[in-house]
Amino acid sequence: MRILAAFLLISLLCWVQTAPGHGAGSESSRLKPLPQKAERALVFTRTEGYRHDSIPAAAAAVRELGAQLGWQVEHGEQAGAFTPQNLARYRVVVFANTTGDVLDDAQQDALRAFVEGGGGFVGIHSAADTEYEWPWYGELVGAWFKSHPPGLQTADVVFEGERPLLKRRWRATDELYNYRRNPRDEVRVVATVDEQGYEGGTMGADHPIAWCRRMGAGRAWYTGLGHRVEMYADATFRAHLLRGLRFAAGVSGTC
Repeated sequence: MRILAAFLLISLLCWVQTAPGHGAGSESSRLKPLPQKAERALVFTRTEGYRHDSIPAAAAAVRELGAQLGWQVEHGEQAGAFTPQNLARYRVVVFANTTGDVLDDAQQDALRAFVEGGGGFVGIHSAADTEYEWPWYGELVGAWFKSHPPGLQTADVVFEGERPLLKRRWRATDELYNYRRNPRDEVRVVATVDEQGYEGGTMGADHPIAWCRRMGAGRAWYTGLGHRVEMYADATFRAHLLRGLRFAAGVSGTC
């Protein structure tokens, strides 16, 4: 009898441990989903040429917009972050007002593999004034900086596409770049600048200022706006930048 009682007690304990409501495989645990891995973005702001005063504002804006998407946003200027292992931690890399030659050959290879393997790239303003000796980067950013008129310019920015932003035409004040070429044949243009509204534009009736494209399995988005600190507090510019981040991350097909 004692043996039988002990056997029944052990059986009862085993049933309690594995019955519904207990253990890792129970119904109650399935009702509590595990936390999802946070998406990450890297804001890279290294400069080897002109340094914009708006860099802190740019990094802060991306951090705030990333928070809206549930992302963790990290900001740094160390090119050593560009390794295959480290870039695998991120969904999007943002070049915010970088200038000059900021990556060595191995770091360039890591960024290219990241993007072509499915990662996202966002370039802001002087990202087009970066890595002139690297042909692939020229394709990634879409067009390199050529010149800009002295000071700041005020002009209409005209958003293209079936789903424009808050405004179809937006009166903006910023430093407006002229580019070495018109990238329209190779990219989807997001916005143009109306050169009739200011002096110093050299691209004519079709002056793209923002665009996007596919790069291998990844996506790239660029805006030439973002010189002024005040731009990063502007609701239209922030909506513009948020759309770019969503496109680069593959969250949206609209750029």
